[in-house]
This record gives sequence, C-alpha cells and structure tokens, in this order.
Amino acid sequence: MENQQKLRGKKVAILLTDGFEQVELTEPRKALQEAGAETHLIAPKGGEVKGWAMTDWGDSFAVDVVLDDADANSYDALLLPGGVMNPDHLRLEQKAVEFVRHFFEEHKPVAAICHAPILLIEADVLQGRTVTSYPSIKTDLINAGANWVDEEVVTDQGLVTSRKPDDIPAFNRKMIEEIREGAHAGQHA
Repeated sequence: MENQQKLRGKKVAILLTDGFEQVELTEPRKALQEAGAETHLIAPKGGEVKGWAMTDWGDSFAVDVVLDDADANSYDALLLPGGVMNPDHLRLEQKAVEFVRHFFEEHKPVAAICHAPILLIEADVLQGRTVTSYPSIKTDLINAGANWVDEEVVTDQGLVTSRKPDDIPAFNRKMIEEIREGAHAGQHA
C-alpha cells in the first residue's frame, strides 16, 4: 500500500511515437501507476502508436494527448521509452524537442531508457551530465558533452537513465524515487 501512495497526485508525461520498445513503456508505466501516478501517452499524432516487441511490431496503444495539445507545465515528470525508431523520429519533431527541453528548464525529473537519450542530445541538455544508454549511442552522448558510464541505472540530479530492458527494475526504482523527490535544482537545460 505504501508504494501505491508514493506518487499520488503526480502526473507523468510519456512521450513516444511508433517504434518505441514496448516493454520500456509497459513496465515503467505500470510501476508509475502502481505508485499512484497518473500517466498520459503523448505522441505527435492522435489515435494509436505501435510498439516494437524486441524483434517485430508489437501492440498498439491509445494516445492520450496529441503533442500539439500537450502542456508540459501540467506534468510533474517525463518518461522517454527507447527503441531505435522512436527517439530517432521524435528528434525530428521540433515540438517534441521543445517539450523535452521544458522539463529540464523547469528542473523536473526525466527518465530515459535505452536509445531514448538520443532525444536529449537534440534538446541540448546533456553538457556535463552523467548518463548511461544502449552502448551503440555512447559516442553520440559523449560528443554531446555527457559523461557516459556503463551501469544499469544512473541518476544525475533528477535525470534517470538506463541501458536496456534488463535494467528496467532498477530504472523503475530510481525513476519513482526521483519523481517523488520532485524538482531538482541541478536538473537544467
């Protein structure tokens, strides 16, 4: 019961588009909801978004809010699922980049897993930050000014990152902890 109350009253935006790694949405979202948070799937288009289930297309999920209508001010935190296609497509959407950057400007917690930190590169929020990710984007993150480490979960002033689906349990624990703590002065753009 205690876990169900940790995030009561908190609203978490989940920004994604077709091709997100399905388990990197479903498991963190379930953990957030079990902790009492309200979650909204936000995407550039309305209707549904389709997940990627490791090696093939997965399930479809209803979009709660179209990105054009999403107000970052009404959310307490941001979750960015990975997948190869998802963040690569989102980084081309200026509104998505601005939406992500807003959370850093307002010192709000952000949790990004696997390939999702690609979107943080585009938002120009990684200078001097310690992060992890799927190993294939290590050099990109370093070139964006981040200190990359190979650990299952890394927390840096409200920014939570993990490498892959195997890291989800640790990712979820730290994500919930950072969201519960609220704004972090060191979380900045």
